Amino acid sequence: MGMKQLVVIGGGVIGVTTAWALAEAGHRVTLVEREPALAEGASRANGGQLSYRYVSPLADAGVPLKALGWLLDPEGPLRFKLDGTLAQWRWLGAFLARCRGAVNRRTTDQLLALGAYSQHCFGEFQQRAELDAIALRSPGKLVVYRRAAEFEQVARRTLAGGPERALTREECLALEPALADGGKDWLAGGIFTAGEAVADCHALCLQLGERLREHPNFQGWVHAQAQDFVQEGDRVVALRTSRGELGAAGFVLAAGLQSKALAAPLGIRLPLYPLKGYSLSAPIEARHRPPTVSVTDFERKTLYARIGEQLRVAAMVDLVGENTAIDPRRLAALHRNVRATFPQAADYDRAIPWAGLRPATPSGAPMLGATPLRGLWLNVGHGALGFTFSFGSARILAELMSDRASPIDLTGLELRAA
Repeated sequence: MGMKQLVVIGGGVIGVTTAWALAEAGHRVTLVEREPALAEGASRANGGQLSYRYVSPLADAGVPLKALGWLLDPEGPLRFKLDGTLAQWRWLGAFLARCRGAVNRRTTDQLLALGAYSQHCFGEFQQRAELDAIALRSPGKLVVYRRAAEFEQVARRTLAGGPERALTREECLALEPALADGGKDWLAGGIFTAGEAVADCHALCLQLGERLREHPNFQGWVHAQAQDFVQEGDRVVALRTSRGELGAAGFVLAAGLQSKALAAPLGIRLPLYPLKGYSLSAPIEARHRPPTVSVTDFERKTLYARIGEQLRVAAMVDLVGENTAIDPRRLAALHRNVRATFPQAADYDRAIPWAGLRPATPSGAPMLGATPLRGLWLNVGHGALGFTFSFGSARILAELMSDRASPIDLTGLELRAA
C-alpha cells in the first residue's frame, strides 16, 4: 500500500475524523467544506453523547403506534409534515418496513459492535491528537421512565451482570439528586449504564481541525461548495468545486445530507432523510444544580447533559424536510420540559437555541465503505449517533482505503443494506 492523494468532502465530525484517520494511515488528505468554519451543521450543538451501548435505532416494533400518539401531542417528541417529495414517502416506507423486532435486534447488534469499536478508537484519537479541550466526562447514562409498565418491561430485559442496571425511583434519585428538583411522582425508574461519556462535539471538531493543519500529511482545507464529480468509466477521478477541480485517487462522501445530491448524478441513490433535532445550551453558574450524570427522558425523547459550564438539552425528531429554521412552538415546548424536569439546573433565560438536520437511513445504521464506482467511498447516514460512531467509522474507512480489511464485520453497514 502506497501513499494516496485523497479528498474528504464534509467538515463535520464525520469528515474531520475521517481526514485525521486517513492522514494517520499515511495518505495525503484534502478536506472540502462549504461553510466558512468546521462543524457548523449537525455537529454544532448536538447532544454531545458518546453513548456506545445506548444505540437502539428508531425503527422498532411498536414505534408506528407510538408515533400516532406522539403526533397527536403538540409537545410530543415527533413531528411530521409533508415536504412534497417522493423521497420522503420512500424513506418512510422503508423505515416502517424495518419496524419489526427481529430487524431492530439485528441492527442493534451491528450498532453495538460499531459502538464498541468506536469507543476503542476514541481513546487512540484522543491520545494521538492530544484532544484536551473537549469537556470530556464519563458520568454514565441514566435513561428515566415515566410509565411504570414501560419501565418494568425494559427492566425485565436488562441482563444481570451486564453493563446496564435497572434502578428504582429511589435509586435514581440517590444516583442523580437533581431529578428531585422537578418533583418525584413522575419518575417510575431508570436504566443506568456506567462509563458512557459526554463531550463537546463542536470543540472536538475545532481542535482536531487544528491538529490536522499541523499534520505532515494534511494538504489543506478547501473552503468551497462541492458541485459534482468527474467520472471516467467506472472510476471517479475528480471533484468539481466552486473553487476549481480537485483530482485524487479517492473521495469520501462525508457531507451529511449534501452527500445525497452529490451521489445522485452518478446513479447512486443514498436513502438519507433529515431528522431535525433541537437543542438548548444554557449557562451553569454556582447557584445552579445541574445533573451530574447524562439523563435521557425516554418518553419525551429529551436528553440532558452537562458539557463544560453549560447544560445541553437536546430533543425531538421532526420529519419536515431540509428546513433548519427554529420553530418557536418546538422551542417553547423544549423550554417547558427542561424547566419542569430540572428547574434549578441552569440559566434558561440565557439559553442559546439551535436546530440541526441529522442525516439518517431508514434502518438507523450508517453507510460505510465502497460504492459501485471505484474511487468513491461513503461515510454517511449516522443519524443522531454521528459523534458516537465517528471515530470507529473513520478508522474503518482508513483501513479500507489502505487496501486492508475492515476491522469489524460490515454486514448491515454498507450501501446495499441501508
